[in-house]
Amino acid sequence: MVAQPTLSAEVFTIPVGPADYLVYAPARRAAFVANAPVIEFLENLKRGVFSAEADPDGSLVTLLRGLQMVDAGPEPHPYATYQGEPEPVGVTLFLTTACNLRCTYCYASAGNAPAKFMTLETAKRGIDFVAANAVKRGVPEFEVGYHGGGEPAVNWRVLTDSFGYAQQRAAALNLRLRSSAATNGVLTGAQIDWIVAHLGSANVSCDGLPAVHDECRLTTSGKGSSAYVIRTLRRFDEARFRYGLRLTVTAEHISSVPESVEFLVSEFHPQAIQIEPVYLLGRGADAASAESDAFIEAFRLASRSAAERGATVNFSGARVGTLTNHFCSVSQDNFCLSADGSVTACFEAFSEDGPWAHLFFYGRPAADGQGYVFDQAVLEGLRKQAVQNREHCGHCYAKWTCGGDCYYKWLAATGGGDFSGSARCHVIRELTKDQILEKIAAAGGLFWHEPVVCPVSVKPPGNC
Repeated sequence: MVAQPTLSAEVFTIPVGPADYLVYAPARRAAFVANAPVIEFLENLKRGVFSAEADPDGSLVTLLRGLQMVDAGPEPHPYATYQGEPEPVGVTLFLTTACNLRCTYCYASAGNAPAKFMTLETAKRGIDFVAANAVKRGVPEFEVGYHGGGEPAVNWRVLTDSFGYAQQRAAALNLRLRSSAATNGVLTGAQIDWIVAHLGSANVSCDGLPAVHDECRLTTSGKGSSAYVIRTLRRFDEARFRYGLRLTVTAEHISSVPESVEFLVSEFHPQAIQIEPVYLLGRGADAASAESDAFIEAFRLASRSAAERGATVNFSGARVGTLTNHFCSVSQDNFCLSADGSVTACFEAFSEDGPWAHLFFYGRPAADGQGYVFDQAVLEGLRKQAVQNREHCGHCYAKWTCGGDCYYKWLAATGGGDFSGSARCHVIRELTKDQILEKIAAAGGLFWHEPVVCPVSVKPPGNC
């Protein structure tokens, strides 16, 4: 006689075929494929109804117990919460809104407005702040990243001088310095050499096949930029420098994604390739959406092609290897400085001139010349953007891996109103489902289970 089991996990059932379902408990990192009678059994358990006749030999209950879906006690949830004054140990410097490209879909519309340039004094203040926080919190390192609503290398002197200053502070405080940059790859030979010699890694925007790249990523004179980017990647590979690639997909180029990825993984050696549908922001605001079933299929083909060569492709919203209640660091006290020196949590909200700046800019330099003054109301609003506070996400099986998706894109999609789902949500769910099935296959084809404990944490170190 099988004792009556008690459901101990949030369990989702997802159709994966005419008669098959995926049974998935995200917070338990567990899943298996089942038929309709098993789904009915689980639905009855959810209602507190159990019939031993539905599992006469107890094998189903034994499986569910092994996967911690029943009789495992309270289920941990991946909550990370933040309180009090921010104490970041990483800063991202948005060095400039100027750019040497005029990409057709640029989310920042770089080059459309008068350019802003960060001063060295502004960069130093941010570096001093995060280095001091590292000492205060007993963290052995701090991080400096270079990004922005333009190309960081355009403000080259401040980039190199601020990095030199960060090195000095790290040495004086006996701390390690981590560093990275996002770049369009249109760099001089001297800039490439400097990056290789000094930074820890870079993320390079490259849209794959030269013909595709050149159609979307134009220089200020209207010419394609692929030759410059290819030179940069070759130099990075020669130096065995760590870098990733960011491939943006427009609707008209979805069909070329598998071939573009094949080109990138056969010609270069990136750590990973991030593939994203074009953001309907900035110059891309009126573009046709690439968040479609066609994108999903193209991504699947590209992923298989890359895997055959030992390479990895990623999509920001699908990450079954992660359990989190945050999509990104926006809701985790992310500390970025605009070119003017104000504090923002979001890479898309890089300027106080933007439409949603009032929701993302939460700090300004203190009048005494040191540190920052924070707007607690704005900060708390950002901290609340964790997935457990989003009603629409409550019944989604991808919520604890997606983390609620991008807050900025939600605002852009709704005009600031209530969010009720989007085509991007569909992409996230489909690619998440793929990853779960891959986990099952890699574990032997019967089930997948990676037990995990997710303690509640307050102010985890660093910018996640």
